[in-house]
Amino acid sequence: MPAIRCTGLVKRYGDVLAVAGLDLAVAAGECFGLLGPNGAGKTTTIEILEGLTPPDAGDVEILGLHWTGGAETRALRERLGIQLQDTQLADKLTVEETVRLFRSFYRSSHTVDEVLALVELEEKRTAWVGKLSGGQKQRLAVACALVSRPELLFLDEPTTGLDPQSRRQLWDVIGRFRAAGGTILLTTHYMEEAERLCDRVAIMDHGKIIALGTPGSLIASLGAEHVVEFALADGAAPTVDELAALPGVRAVRPAPDRTALTVAEVHRAVPALLALLERRGAALSLLATHHATLEDVFVTLTGRQLRDA
Repeated sequence: MPAIRCTGLVKRYGDVLAVAGLDLAVAAGECFGLLGPNGAGKTTTIEILEGLTPPDAGDVEILGLHWTGGAETRALRERLGIQLQDTQLADKLTVEETVRLFRSFYRSSHTVDEVLALVELEEKRTAWVGKLSGGQKQRLAVACALVSRPELLFLDEPTTGLDPQSRRQLWDVIGRFRAAGGTILLTTHYMEEAERLCDRVAIMDHGKIIALGTPGSLIASLGAEHVVEFALADGAAPTVDELAALPGVRAVRPAPDRTALTVAEVHRAVPALLALLERRGAALSLLATHHATLEDVFVTLTGRQLRDA
């Protein structure tokens, strides 16, 4: 039985269709990522699944139960951990007082010592919440979500705005929960985060899932392992057809500030590109190559070219 299952999910806000008939299933023990641009419907979807926002249509099943109200909803809340996109905690409470407060909401929970150890905040036990760094506040928010020993953890943009070190510390917390058999649904803007943490990801746009699979399979769908990006300082830019005809090039993605080529053979594509630019008398202001990532899948599927088409 999936930990999360929804079918035909619809949510409107006036004339805006935020979620457009979404179907989704997340297996027990899986870390599943929802990716997409702002306004794609990620947060609305996760709030419906959390039981915080009622859908206009569709069916939601969480851990085999439904948000029907009463005893069933209460029992389901006991089994979930939820970290909202913007968690507001009382600045004048200490870390320990905050955890004790959240413990009081549940019949069964971790001890304060256990949950502080989970998120590595033991040394901040007596510190006011308002004195914590951004990364420490995020770990405390996750601690409040973990305090009830949940089976299923919802994380909405858990590392937005954090520095790289704080982000990796939170990744470790999430990884330990996942390794212990917990199920996770997270939304994120960070493709590296999705590749690092998620077993599968779904890319959303305009309230629908437009791609679904493992990070590796989605990257492989580009048809090549490398991306070459270039920009010109001056000179005439090659046409898309000229670039597509270069050896090893599988796709061309023009953008206002640069052009990206998805290539199978960097050692053939780059010399051919340089030769083409030399023939045109064009000078480079940028030339970079990298292995294809979810970021490239994301831009390919949700970029201006696709919407213009």
